[in-house]
Amino acid sequence: MAVIKHNTSDIDLLARLMRAEAEGDGVQGMLLVGNVGVNRVRGDCLDFKDIRNINDMVFQSPGGFEATVKGYFYQRARESERRLARRTINGERFHPATNSLWFFRPEGSCPAQWYNQWNSGRFKSHCFYAPTQADCPTVF
Repeated sequence: MAVIKHNTSDIDLLARLMRAEAEGDGVQGMLLVGNVGVNRVRGDCLDFKDIRNINDMVFQSPGGFEATVKGYFYQRARESERRLARRTINGERFHPATNSLWFFRPEGSCPAQWYNQWNSGRFKSHCFYAPTQADCPTVF
Protein backbone atom coordinates (compact mmCIF):
# COMPACT_ATOMS: atom_id res chain seq x y z
CA MET A 1 0.00 0.00 0.00
CA ALA A 2 1.44 3.35 -1.04
CA VAL A 3 2.46 5.75 1.73
CA ILE A 4 2.26 8.80 -0.58
CA LYS A 5 0.06 9.65 -3.56
CA HIS A 6 1.63 8.99 -6.91
CA ASN A 7 1.01 8.36 -10.58
CA THR A 8 3.11 6.89 -13.38
CA SER A 9 4.92 10.19 -13.99
CA ASP A 10 5.82 10.39 -10.29
CA ILE A 11 7.32 6.90 -10.38
CA ASP A 12 9.45 7.88 -13.37
CA LEU A 13 10.54 11.10 -11.69
CA LEU A 14 11.53 9.40 -8.44
CA ALA A 15 13.29 6.63 -10.38
CA ARG A 16 15.29 9.24 -12.34
CA LEU A 17 16.26 10.98 -9.10
CA MET A 18 17.34 7.73 -7.47
CA ARG A 19 19.47 6.87 -10.51
CA ALA A 20 21.02 10.33 -10.78
CA GLU A 21 21.89 10.61 -7.09
CA ALA A 22 23.05 7.08 -6.30
CA GLU A 23 23.49 4.80 -9.30
CA GLY A 24 27.14 4.40 -8.31
CA ASP A 25 26.06 3.07 -4.90
CA GLY A 26 23.99 0.28 -6.44
CA VAL A 27 20.49 -0.92 -5.68
CA GLN A 28 20.73 -0.30 -1.93
CA GLY A 29 22.05 3.22 -2.45
CA MET A 30 19.20 4.06 -4.81
CA LEU A 31 16.65 2.66 -2.35
CA LEU A 32 18.11 4.90 0.36
CA VAL A 33 17.73 7.97 -1.85
CA GLY A 34 14.14 6.88 -2.51
CA ASN A 35 13.54 6.68 1.25
CA VAL A 36 14.78 10.24 1.71
CA GLY A 37 12.53 11.46 -1.11
CA VAL A 38 9.43 9.73 0.24
CA ASN A 39 10.23 11.01 3.76
CA ARG A 40 10.39 14.56 2.43
CA VAL A 41 6.92 14.22 0.90
CA ARG A 42 5.54 12.72 4.12
CA GLY A 43 7.38 15.12 6.41
CA ASP A 44 5.67 18.53 6.27
CA CYS A 45 8.34 19.73 8.68
CA LEU A 46 11.58 21.68 8.88
CA ASP A 47 12.86 22.45 5.34
CA PHE A 48 10.06 20.42 3.78
CA LYS A 49 6.88 22.22 4.78
CA ASP A 50 4.37 22.33 1.95
CA ILE A 51 6.10 19.59 -0.06
CA ARG A 52 2.99 17.65 -1.07
CA ASN A 53 4.07 15.42 -3.95
CA ILE A 54 7.02 13.86 -5.70
CA ASN A 55 7.36 16.69 -8.23
CA ASP A 56 7.54 19.30 -5.43
CA MET A 57 10.13 17.19 -3.63
CA VAL A 58 12.37 16.56 -6.65
CA PHE A 59 12.42 20.17 -7.79
CA GLN A 60 12.39 21.92 -4.39
CA SER A 61 14.48 25.07 -4.50
CA PRO A 62 16.30 25.96 -2.39
CA GLY A 63 16.99 22.79 -0.48
CA GLY A 64 16.56 20.33 -3.31
CA PHE A 65 18.79 17.70 -4.80
CA GLU A 66 22.19 18.25 -6.36
CA ALA A 67 21.26 16.22 -9.43
CA THR A 68 18.54 18.68 -10.45
CA VAL A 69 20.73 21.71 -9.76
CA LYS A 70 24.01 20.56 -11.30
CA GLY A 71 22.59 19.07 -14.47
CA TYR A 72 23.05 15.32 -14.18
CA PHE A 73 19.31 14.66 -13.84
CA TYR A 74 18.90 13.86 -17.52
CA GLN A 75 18.85 10.07 -17.84
CA ARG A 76 15.51 8.40 -18.37
CA ALA A 77 14.11 5.98 -15.83
CA ARG A 78 14.75 2.32 -16.56
CA GLU A 79 12.35 -0.39 -15.45
CA SER A 80 14.82 -1.53 -12.78
CA GLU A 81 14.76 1.93 -11.14
CA ARG A 82 10.97 2.14 -11.50
CA ARG A 83 10.68 -1.08 -9.48
CA LEU A 84 12.90 0.44 -6.78
CA ALA A 85 10.86 3.65 -6.76
CA ARG A 86 7.65 1.64 -6.31
CA ARG A 87 9.19 -0.18 -3.36
CA THR A 88 9.96 3.05 -1.53
CA ILE A 89 6.59 4.59 -2.41
CA ASN A 90 4.96 1.45 -1.01
CA GLY A 91 6.68 2.04 2.32
CA GLU A 92 9.80 -0.13 2.29
CA ARG A 93 12.44 1.56 4.44
CA PHE A 94 16.12 0.86 4.75
CA HIS A 95 18.71 1.85 7.35
CA PRO A 96 20.35 4.37 7.56
CA ALA A 97 17.70 6.34 5.59
CA THR A 98 14.68 4.96 7.47
CA ASN A 99 13.75 8.38 8.88
CA SER A 100 16.28 10.53 7.05
CA LEU A 101 15.47 13.77 5.28
CA TRP A 102 19.00 14.57 4.09
CA PHE A 103 22.06 12.92 2.62
CA PHE A 104 25.28 14.10 1.10
CA ARG A 105 28.56 12.81 -0.20
CA PRO A 106 31.47 14.08 1.88
CA GLU A 107 35.11 14.11 0.87
CA GLY A 108 36.01 12.13 4.01
CA SER A 109 34.16 10.75 7.00
CA CYS A 110 30.60 11.69 7.93
CA PRO A 111 30.30 14.61 10.32
CA ALA A 112 28.31 13.79 13.46
CA GLN A 113 25.93 16.64 12.59
CA TRP A 114 25.01 18.35 9.35
CA TYR A 115 22.90 21.51 9.54
CA ASN A 116 22.04 20.60 13.14
CA GLN A 117 20.75 17.13 12.19
CA TRP A 118 22.35 13.96 13.55
CA ASN A 119 24.05 11.39 11.39
CA SER A 120 22.04 8.19 11.15
CA GLY A 121 24.72 6.28 9.25
CA ARG A 122 26.64 5.91 6.05
CA PHE A 123 26.17 3.72 3.01
CA LYS A 124 29.09 3.65 0.61
CA SER A 125 29.64 7.26 -0.49
CA HIS A 126 26.65 8.92 1.21
CA CYS A 127 26.03 10.06 4.79
CA PHE A 128 22.40 10.19 5.98
CA TYR A 129 20.86 12.60 8.48
CA ALA A 130 17.56 12.34 10.32
CA PRO A 131 15.55 14.84 12.34
CA THR A 132 14.42 14.11 15.87
CA GLN A 133 10.99 12.63 16.32
CA ALA A 134 9.94 15.82 18.12
CA ASP A 135 10.96 17.95 15.10
CA CYS A 136 9.36 15.75 12.46
CA PRO A 137 7.03 13.06 13.83
CA THR A 138 5.52 12.16 10.44
CA VAL A 139 8.70 10.48 9.23
CA PHE A 140 8.80 8.12 12.21
